Amino acid sequence: MELRNPLGVHALVWVGDTSPASVETAITKTAAAGYDLLEFSLHDSLNLDVTRTRNQLKDAGLRVACSRGLAFDADISSEDPAIVAQGEKLLHESLAITSGIGGSHLTGALYSAFGHHTKPLSEAGRANVVTVLRGLAAEAASVGVTLGLEICNRYETNVVNTCRDALRLADDIGADNVVIHLDTYHMNIEENDMVRPVLDAGDRLGYVHIGENHRGYLGSGHLDFTSFFHALGSIDYTGPITFESFSSAVVAPGLSADLSIWRNLWSDGDDLARHAHQFMINHLTAHAA
Repeated sequence: MELRNPLGVHALVWVGDTSPASVETAITKTAAAGYDLLEFSLHDSLNLDVTRTRNQLKDAGLRVACSRGLAFDADISSEDPAIVAQGEKLLHESLAITSGIGGSHLTGALYSAFGHHTKPLSEAGRANVVTVLRGLAAEAASVGVTLGLEICNRYETNVVNTCRDALRLADDIGADNVVIHLDTYHMNIEENDMVRPVLDAGDRLGYVHIGENHRGYLGSGHLDFTSFFHALGSIDYTGPITFESFSSAVVAPGLSADLSIWRNLWSDGDDLARHAHQFMINHLTAHAA
C-alpha cells in the first residue's frame, strides 16, 4: 500500500549537532532507514552549511523540516522589547535557514522561551507573540514555508499547552500558513486523550511528532497509538509524521539538558529508527485496512 503521509525522523536519533560531518551522517542514515523526511533542530544552526545541506538532501531524495524553541534572553512572549526583538531576529534567521536548505516547515515552540516558566503568560506577552509570529508568517509565506505551533507541556512553556490553546493563538495570528503541530509525548501530559485534540485540529493539523511517553522505542510505553492513528485517519490527515526520540546516547550540547535527557532509553539509533519506521507503517496500514 502506498502511504499518503511523508514519514520523518528527528536528526537527534543520529547526531547531536549540525556540523558538516554530522549532517552527512544524518542524511545518509535517514535515507537508508527508508524515511521521506529529516527534521533538524536549529539550536546548533551556526554550524549548518546551508548550501551543502540543501544539495545533500536533494541528492538523497529527502524532504526536510526544521524546529526550534527560544531562549529566555530571546523570548518573544516577554514584556521586555529588547528580549522580544532578539527572539524575533532569531526566528527570522531560522526561517532563512529553513528556506535555504529547502525546508517545508519551520515548527516547534516558536512562541516562547523553552524551559520552566515561573509565572503565567501576561496579556502583553501574548500580544508580542501574536505580533512577531504574524510578521514571521508573512515572510514565511513569501518563501513557501509553513509555520507550525508545536504544543508543548507545562514544564517547557506557559504559552501553548493544549491543542485548543494553539488554535486560539493561530486564530489571532490569522495566517493560512500557520498550522497546528501535535506531539504525542506532550499530549500524554496535557490532553485528556489521544483523539479529541486531533479532531479539534481537523484540517488545521499540519505536522505531527510521534514519541513514546518516555521518548524511547515506540510501543514500549503506554500511549494509545491505535486510537491516535485512527483519529488521524478520520480527519484525512496527509501531512508529515515525524518520529522524535531522545537518549543520552546522543548528546546535543544545550538541548539535551533543556529536554532533561538524563538516561539511555536506547543506544542503537539505527535499530530504533528502523523499528519506528515499521511501527508507523503498520499503524497507517492497519487504519487504511
